[in-house]
Amino acid sequence: MSDATDPWLIVGLGNPGPEYAANRHNVGFMVADLLAERIGGKFKRAQKAQAQVVEGRMGPPGPASRRVILARPMSYMNLSGGPVTALRDFYKVPTDHIVAIHDELDIDYGALRLKLGGGDNGHNGLKSMTKAMGADYHRVRFGIGRPPGRMQVADFVLKDFSSAERKELGYLVDRAADSVECLLAEGLERAQSAYNS
Repeated sequence: MSDATDPWLIVGLGNPGPEYAANRHNVGFMVADLLAERIGGKFKRAQKAQAQVVEGRMGPPGPASRRVILARPMSYMNLSGGPVTALRDFYKVPTDHIVAIHDELDIDYGALRLKLGGGDNGHNGLKSMTKAMGADYHRVRFGIGRPPGRMQVADFVLKDFSSAERKELGYLVDRAADSVECLLAEGLERAQSAYNS
């Protein structure tokens, strides 16, 4: 079992490369980028994994502060499990101290849901992570809604947010980052009651 001194591994899921940067599928990267900014770090290449990482502390100074490793897998979404497992092993992170931040089709745009464990709901990043290390990690699910009309899911998630969505995106990414900080500082139940919508 994990204890308060164990580090946390916070993984923003997405695809590497500038052509994907503003896609709906990359909202996990967007939240990880903001968290890195908040702890004053810059992503650098991980030594032992195909990922970029930032190490630091999150939360108030003193005993309540948590050691964190923020990560962006550089393997493409559907292979995320390999880099995440390598980072987990290298940093000795218990699986229940891993948080995956990802886009979620079955939730309205901008709504958040935090949970521990569960299925992958067809999300290839989660599918890869669960196959590599089991399902007992936290998820911060960022709603992107369903594709309009007959648009294929794969096309929808690999498109940039619409101009209407972009008006709110900064605020929503900020709120998702707040929810991660709350999860680490106050636990899942408190974070769920404050941020689940």
